[in-house]
Amino acid sequence: MEAKQVEAVWLTEDREFSLAELAELSGLSEPDLHELVDYGAISPMNPDSPQWVFKGECVVTVRAACRLRVNFDLEPHAVALVVSLLERIHDLEAQLTRLRAQMPHGSQ
Repeated sequence: MEAKQVEAVWLTEDREFSLAELAELSGLSEPDLHELVDYGAISPMNPDSPQWVFKGECVVTVRAACRLRVNFDLEPHAVALVVSLLERIHDLEAQLTRLRAQMPHGSQ
């Protein structure tokens, strides 16, 4: 039995991935990723470029999308909706944390 080599990838703000790299890292096909872009779940850095490039943070999003699609047998538009809602929740939680940090300690 042949062992599959797994490479660790550091996800930093300056890390960028091509569509093919994103497909390999996520477990989704390139057409699946195109659909996620079409539905607004992920965005390439320059959508008008013939060769899309994505920020490193997209890896986390597309891996979650892959798990949602597989675990719940969701269609691409449903995956995009769930991913968008999860990102919105994350943003709101971060905003709430920032606001709580600005409050006097006795007011929480």
